[in-house]
Amino acid sequence: MRKLLLLTALVGWPAVAQTPAVDAARAAGVIGERYDGYVGVAAPTSATVRSQVATINLQRRSLYSRLAASKGVSPQDVGVTAGCQLLSRLGVGEAYMLADGSWRRLAPGRSAVPDYCR
Repeated sequence: MRKLLLLTALVGWPAVAQTPAVDAARAAGVIGERYDGYVGVAAPTSATVRSQVATINLQRRSLYSRLAASKGVSPQDVGVTAGCQLLSRLGVGEAYMLADGSWRRLAPGRSAVPDYCR
């Protein structure tokens, strides 16, 4: 079921326009992917970046809700499944948040993907 949801999420993934401010914040480790499929703020940032992160998360929440309804699962399950895929795509130095709420930066040769995703 998890792989089916993941495939559906990837095929239906909305094209979220990343702005230069969001890209810079991601590269600096100020924002990053969370375990639950949303973008989080890992360090102080501008109101503009916070607003753009909120917009990205609204789009993701909408997608997760639609997919969940069509598959008979919870939006949280869809989000966590998407989070596994998103965490697998992180670049070295990017920030990410684990289920315990701790923020980390991806180190060379390491994986951000939690064991429950494997």
